[in-house]
Amino acid sequence: MNQQIRVRILQLAVITGICGFLFFFGLGAFGLVGADEPRYAQIAREMFTRHDWIVPTLNGQPWLEKPAFLYWKMMNSYGIFGVADWAARVPAAAHALTLVLVVFFFMRRFRPGTEMDAALITASSAAIIGFARGASTDMLLSSHFAMAMLAWWAWHVTRRKIWLAFFYTLLSLGALSKGPVAPALAVLMVGAYALLRRDKKAFLGSLWWPGFLLFFAIALPWYVAVQIKAPQFFGIFFIEHNLERFGTNLYQHSQPFWYYIPVFLLSMLPWTVFTIMAIVQSGKSEIRRLRTREVEDGRDDGLQLFLLLWMIIPIFFFSISRSKLPGYILPAIPAAALLTADYLHRSLLPLKRWAMVLHSMICGSLVAAALLAPSRILKVHPAQNVQAAVLLGAGVMAVLVLLIVRLGGPGVLHFATLIPVIVVLAFLLRPAAPVIDEANSARTVDAQLRHLGAPPGPIAVFNVKREVEYGLNFYRNQPIGRYERDGIPQESHLLVAREGNKDAVQALVGSRQIALFGSFPPQHLEFFLVSKR
Repeated sequence: MNQQIRVRILQLAVITGICGFLFFFGLGAFGLVGADEPRYAQIAREMFTRHDWIVPTLNGQPWLEKPAFLYWKMMNSYGIFGVADWAARVPAAAHALTLVLVVFFFMRRFRPGTEMDAALITASSAAIIGFARGASTDMLLSSHFAMAMLAWWAWHVTRRKIWLAFFYTLLSLGALSKGPVAPALAVLMVGAYALLRRDKKAFLGSLWWPGFLLFFAIALPWYVAVQIKAPQFFGIFFIEHNLERFGTNLYQHSQPFWYYIPVFLLSMLPWTVFTIMAIVQSGKSEIRRLRTREVEDGRDDGLQLFLLLWMIIPIFFFSISRSKLPGYILPAIPAAALLTADYLHRSLLPLKRWAMVLHSMICGSLVAAALLAPSRILKVHPAQNVQAAVLLGAGVMAVLVLLIVRLGGPGVLHFATLIPVIVVLAFLLRPAAPVIDEANSARTVDAQLRHLGAPPGPIAVFNVKREVEYGLNFYRNQPIGRYERDGIPQESHLLVAREGNKDAVQALVGSRQIALFGSFPPQHLEFFLVSKR
């Protein structure tokens, strides 16, 4: 085994080990949070129990908002590990790891020397870590889309059709992950790149009929099968959850046009400073080239422009959408990470002092934010000695990152930056995890009900967040009624209500008896036993 192979094996071992911690460690440290995680996990459980790979259902009713690829992955995970909340998160983590490894090999081929930077910047970006650890469709869509665009670039440079085959295959998996957004963004990006490079062949050559056949052969069977079994699918999925979600505020996710600017900057933490510098430098370079209409001299292969467009187009596309959620721009984050790595490799050494100081301050601030997270969650003011310890810890981390880069040079920047990232994640997954669990997950609500000896039978909720309803649906593995939507059950039942709503509950149930069964102060919930009508 020669030296080069040993170096590659070591690099891959380091990347895999770091990703193993960032994406997989402590997946079950706290329970499923939000409304989407437990809902998707329960849908996959029902499909897994019924051995049904076609129609997603929630509580036995078709749930047709999203395609089935995430559910298939969760079903496979349940088959291997058993039905558990952390098992529902494994598919996203696995796809994030795959994306990072593909980034490594892509940059090794087309930007030798940047592959470690690119892989580790991608892996340690806040958005990648966050969505890699969530049971949602966002990471599956983004990983497939990112790998598709890298495959397209490989075809563009080499003209080998095998890369176009990968491009269409990965887009089809993106379409099975979250719908038509993957091919739509790909068309916009390739078209914009061909237009700005004045290269019609880049676009027309991509329109490869065997690729279209491959795309439809992979993606279309499920769409046809689910439409046959659930004829309402087309209207619910394409009209309501794609066109209406994009063009209206039907689902109450309205945000200002500029919403994704701060979301993007936060998504790139802790690399935001260098990402901004990369965008500014690359933007100036491309604007100058377009203004002067420079003829490419062979030194500019267009990758810089490609990455800029890949980053900008999803952000702009979803900025004009009436419905906005942070995960929508996740497909842009790998491009920003690659652009940042390429910039760090091309920039003059040493790194600018002001940028390095600001970067180290951000690293320290992340540690401070993590240490203060339990207090913020519990809405208590930390004691002065705690505040002093937090400030000291943040300062020590900032100085440590600065010193490591100062002594080791820019080549150790990615490793120095990983130190605060690992410290932050380790703190959130161990000391802070019980607080996060109690305040945000229905897993602890279910544990309290079991501790109180809740009787078997129907459960309903009133005036609580959706995450409580869907979380209990998963952890209790039973339908959860909602007074506001489903009315009041005729039979006796357990009611989970917002704290202080006893009089409102009594008014709703009329002459039926209600008895306080218990409470869960961390989420301001009360439990009532409601008698039979």
